[in-house]
Amino acid sequence: MDSKLPDLGLKLEEWLPDAWNRLTVKTKTMIGQIGDKVPHVAGQDGKYDNSSLDWWTSGFYPGLLWIMHEMTGDDVYREAAWSWDERIEQCTLRDNRFHHDVGFQYLPTAVIKYKLTGDADARRRGLAAANFLAGRFNLAGRFLRAWNGDHTGWSIVDSSLNLSLLLWAAAELPDPRFRHIALAHADTVLTHFIREDGSVRHIVSFDPESGAFLESLGGQGAGPDSAWSRGQSWALHGMANVYRFTGEVRFLQAARRVAHFFLANLPENHVPHWDFRANNGVLDGEPRDTSAAACAASGLLEIAAAVGSPAEAGLYARAAEQILVSLTRHYATWEQPEHEAILVEGTGHKPAGQNINVSLIYGDYYYVEALAKLKGWQHRIF
Repeated sequence: MDSKLPDLGLKLEEWLPDAWNRLTVKTKTMIGQIGDKVPHVAGQDGKYDNSSLDWWTSGFYPGLLWIMHEMTGDDVYREAAWSWDERIEQCTLRDNRFHHDVGFQYLPTAVIKYKLTGDADARRRGLAAANFLAGRFNLAGRFLRAWNGDHTGWSIVDSSLNLSLLLWAAAELPDPRFRHIALAHADTVLTHFIREDGSVRHIVSFDPESGAFLESLGGQGAGPDSAWSRGQSWALHGMANVYRFTGEVRFLQAARRVAHFFLANLPENHVPHWDFRANNGVLDGEPRDTSAAACAASGLLEIAAAVGSPAEAGLYARAAEQILVSLTRHYATWEQPEHEAILVEGTGHKPAGQNINVSLIYGDYYYVEALAKLKGWQHRIF
């Protein structure tokens, strides 16, 4: 029996107000603690590292701040978040590591800033990032290329959540080219990444010349046939977002299929292990990944908002709440004010032995995003 079982009898109004109050205190404290750092990982000492502005996670902390500004009206968050899109853009003037994840960097900085403030430079930066992402599209294989370097035929499921950048640009200009690219890649996710049972591949390799499928690779999962839990959350949340932007039902159906696999394989406390098929499914002692839980909870709320049946919507919303109650009660650092992160027990890259049982800034972001959705947040960016 898991020792971290949430109280599943709680109604939303019985836990969300207290969680939100705690989150408001926590995030204001984080502003002073983090300062100008670019947080990615906080280890056992509870201190976030200082990554680089061109690293794929650089947008999550300012995105968290923008959400809190919109939800609270407190300008302390706005002031702390304001310059991030400009700082990230400066990396384009020199050698940098931008790749398929520019959506993660510009959606929660430039795009949300433009939505909330009308800032023209933020709009320009968001559209420039969309142009960059569109330039990574492989026409023959109908996929967005992953990473840089020698693997020109690789694509990864993480890109599912970056498609919102292209879909936003398509509507903002308007210019359907961005939508065509986003839908082509999304259909490739449906064909080659999401298996019939709803489990998901992390990396798929194509011939970059012909576009032919070559093989699936384990990546950050336990192996080519595994079910990496954060990959599941990228897919279910990403496909739900594609449906929200396009209304194309096949993407909602895909999101639901991935969600059903995710929920059917959750342990008793509703926070997944890092891979649902690690160690041949014998998961006792395997690390959890709270970042996968938080992202999935936010995605489940997207699905709940999209489905037509109130009963079905309630199923997804209740599942999201169960995850969030567990994160709130058993994985949050409320009683550790010196800890710079919100959630503990995240797993970054288990096969490489990197960032295991740590705090991850994207886990913190999606936790804030999910709670904000429960409180009625409307400016959803991705």
